Amino acid sequence: MQAALLGLVGLVLAFGLALAVGRYESRRDAVVNDANAIGTTYLRAQTLAEPMRTRSLELLVRYTDTSIRLSRAVPTSAAQRQAVADGQKLQGQLWGLAGQALADAPVASAPRLYVETLNEMIDMQTVRVAALNNRVPGAVLAVEVTFAAVALGLLGFYLAILGRSVLPVLLAAGLISLLLLVTFDLDRPTRGLIRVPATPLTNLRASMDLPPAASAPSKP
Repeated sequence: MQAALLGLVGLVLAFGLALAVGRYESRRDAVVNDANAIGTTYLRAQTLAEPMRTRSLELLVRYTDTSIRLSRAVPTSAAQRQAVADGQKLQGQLWGLAGQALADAPVASAPRLYVETLNEMIDMQTVRVAALNNRVPGAVLAVEVTFAAVALGLLGFYLAILGRSVLPVLLAAGLISLLLLVTFDLDRPTRGLIRVPATPLTNLRASMDLPPAASAPSKP
C-alpha cells in the first residue's frame, strides 16, 4: 500500500507540474506575440498620413507602457484591472484614428494594412489577460498537498514501527516539497523566482525611443 500510494503521489505531482509548465509557456508565448503585434502596428502606423501618423505613434508608445504594466501586475489584482482598462481606452482612441485614416484615404492600402494589424493587437490583450488568469485549479493543488502529506506520514509511521532511519522520509519530503514549490512558483507569473519575462516588450519600448524608420507619406 505504501509503494502504491507513493506511486500515486508521483503521478499527481507530475500532473500538476505539467499543468503549471503548460500555462507558463502559454504566458511566455502571449508576451512574445503581443510584442510582435504592437511592433508591427507601430511600423505600419508610420505609413499613415498626418496628423493620424503622429497621434497614433504617441498612443502606441503609451500602449506599450501599459502592456509592460500588465506584465508586472499580479493577476486579478486592482493593478491588473487598471492596466487592462487603460489599454482598452488607448485601443478605442487608436481605432478612432484608424477609422479616420480610412475615411480620408478609402482606396489607399496603408490604412487598411494598419487596421488589420491594429485589430490583431487588440485581440492579443484579451489573449494575454486570459493566459495570466488561467491558473492551475485549486483542487489539483489541494490534492497534491494532501496526497503528499498522507504518503509521507504513512512512510514515517511505517519506518518508526520498524525502528529504521527516518532519512528516506526526509529525502522524500525534500524532493516532494521541491516539486510542490516549483509548481506553485510556475503558477505565479509575476511573483516568486520563476517569472514570465517582459523582455520582448521592454526591448520594443526601447526601440520606440529612436526616430521612426519611415517618414510620413507626402500628399499628392
